[in-house]
Amino acid sequence: MVEVVVTGIGLISALGTSLESSWQQLISGKSGIQLHQPFGELSPRPLALIGKQPAQLETLTGLVVAAALQDAALVAPLPDCGVVIGSSRSHQASWEKLAREFYRADPPQPPRDKGGLGKQWLEALPHMNAIASARSIGATGAVLAPMAACATGIWAIAQGFHLIKSGQCQQVIAGAVEAPITPLTLAGFKQMGALAQSGAYPFDRHREGLVLGEGATVLVLESADLAKRRSARIYGQVLEFGLTADAYHASAPEPGGKSAIAAIKQCLERSHLSPSDIDYIHAHGTATQLNDHNEAQLIRKLFPQGVPVSSTKGATGHTLGASGALGAAFSLMALQHQILPPCVGLKESEFDLNLVTVSRPAEIRRVLCFSFGFGGQNAVVALSKM
Repeated sequence: MVEVVVTGIGLISALGTSLESSWQQLISGKSGIQLHQPFGELSPRPLALIGKQPAQLETLTGLVVAAALQDAALVAPLPDCGVVIGSSRSHQASWEKLAREFYRADPPQPPRDKGGLGKQWLEALPHMNAIASARSIGATGAVLAPMAACATGIWAIAQGFHLIKSGQCQQVIAGAVEAPITPLTLAGFKQMGALAQSGAYPFDRHREGLVLGEGATVLVLESADLAKRRSARIYGQVLEFGLTADAYHASAPEPGGKSAIAAIKQCLERSHLSPSDIDYIHAHGTATQLNDHNEAQLIRKLFPQGVPVSSTKGATGHTLGASGALGAAFSLMALQHQILPPCVGLKESEFDLNLVTVSRPAEIRRVLCFSFGFGGQNAVVALSKM
């Protein structure tokens, strides 16, 4: 039986430009959320920006891929490596720029530049970021670019996991990248009434909504046999996944959470675990009214009362498609350091859960990481200490 392990992590967030700096800020209870006004036509909003201006998708991808390979002690070219890098918004910033240039002219005209509109359009297709990453490291194996709303990051890790389990690859770079701070994204979430006014407060009685954040995480997945042969450092083992869809609504979760519960049960069954085996849950915890209520209900329904729970979105903001990959990375760090990360931003809980408000040492062997995306995309991954 092929076991899949994680031997490298590349992560960048509003908390820090590396895995270690983001982790240290997180366990110190810090938040990368600040008030910003990156676009003059929109009012200031709390956002989780990595720099002073919105980041570029390609830049974030290059940084985390390079960091993950260095962390795993791998050197390109890697011809037999698979690449699975997803994004929910992908190159939307580029599309908005093209649209602005088109409609600025009277009558509207395609942008004129030395590269040509055709080249700009081709490079901004949703799958091109994954293809560019494969090209940059000389990977000629499978290349996938999942898009599953906020569940994208865990879906990407699941696809990489199955490439290894099926024998197609022994190494896969898997994760998600999000640079969602664009005028249209902000306007859309504002129109839905989903954006917070002052900050992100997951599971708090006075939570206001989500705060958009930039971020990226890729994991180096390997067969355990290969990792051991090359004496690689192992963060933890990827046990299994649960992936379902609500088939209910474009944005609201299914009342009662039947499909989300099914995803959790799938994951536990495939991992040969029971709810009482779980030492920590990294919750989706968006700080929206519906998500936090539904998620708290299903945790109370399925798990023993004392299981520690936290969401890191009060620190990183909601990085949309990348959020599950960030959550998996922070969960692996919890396994590595035996520290429970805090639910930053939580002051007064609305729910009867064992919510971690301050980081603390704990015995952590097995964790679950949840992602529940718009459109009812449910993704759950189980991770364990080796």
